[in-house]
Amino acid sequence: MKYLIAEFEEQSFTQIIFPHPNTDWNCCLDEAQNSFINIINTIIKYQKCLVVCANLEDTKNRFEKNDNLYFVKYETNDCWARDISALCVKDAKRIKLLDFEFNAWGGKFDAKKDNAMNRSIIKSKKNVELDASVIPYLIGNLHTIDFILEGGAIESNGVDTILTTSKCMLNKNRNPNLDPIEITQKLNKYFGITKILYLNYGYLAGDDTDSHIDTLARFISKDTIMYVVCEDENDEHYLELQMMKKELEVMANEHNFKLIVLPLPSAIYEKNQRLPATYANFVFVNGAVLVPIYGVKQDKEVLNIFRNTFKDRDVIPINCLTLIKQHGSLHCVCMNFASGVAINI
Repeated sequence: MKYLIAEFEEQSFTQIIFPHPNTDWNCCLDEAQNSFINIINTIIKYQKCLVVCANLEDTKNRFEKNDNLYFVKYETNDCWARDISALCVKDAKRIKLLDFEFNAWGGKFDAKKDNAMNRSIIKSKKNVELDASVIPYLIGNLHTIDFILEGGAIESNGVDTILTTSKCMLNKNRNPNLDPIEITQKLNKYFGITKILYLNYGYLAGDDTDSHIDTLARFISKDTIMYVVCEDENDEHYLELQMMKKELEVMANEHNFKLIVLPLPSAIYEKNQRLPATYANFVFVNGAVLVPIYGVKQDKEVLNIFRNTFKDRDVIPINCLTLIKQHGSLHCVCMNFASGVAINI
């Protein structure tokens, strides 16, 4: 059986790309780096973390020595690890790492370095300051896939279902030579005999991804989905998110899913532009769930929802105001790698 390993399953490590001056974070570099340091220091309390960094020594010097902390040198275009890192697929008893093409959400930005990251790290593995048995894709087991796909565009229940959005997955700015049926067939091929469920509604103002699923709805177990809803009729998101809610309710009825509602945060603006704040952009690590917060009134309610839902995990709030200034959030800057990944050399 082949399937995309779910994020709520046991993990080997989290991968993060550290902000550097040649990224859009240069406008607020100190603030961004401090935010990433906080995220990394939180993760290493629970599991290993690999930090991809343009300046190896400078980045290492920002952290205390920790057995869960590893570094590799590579300069990226940006820091959205979720969308450019390899994806872990279980194929029978073996785990494969799939390296999809990345075109910066439909050619919106320069992404040549981002697209080449996984393959380039392999070639420069002599710069990797870690035990190869911990980070296996640096040595081998990386499969290059001629298909444009971002990690934030798909959610797996770890069994037989992938949840995505038609606005992103079927957008002609990704795989223009394929029709919706062909794209669905490709997803089935890459991720096994899988139910591909498309949401046709749902978006966030200020989002560059064309409605990534990880901003809207997430699997938290094989049969439970957390999703964002807007109850304010005066909010621009109201109609779309209410329609998405109805879609999810139909899916839940057809596939025996349970649903848990997350509120939409109050509107946050930067230079008169609404920022894409969402509580759906949370991150699983072993023994904990990291929850983005934004300094708004819904933060407390959301943390209570998570604590009531994940009674066997620590619930850790992470201030993500800085992250949304660049139109992403917590899940967007982290990529989980599954436990049990083997070296293939």
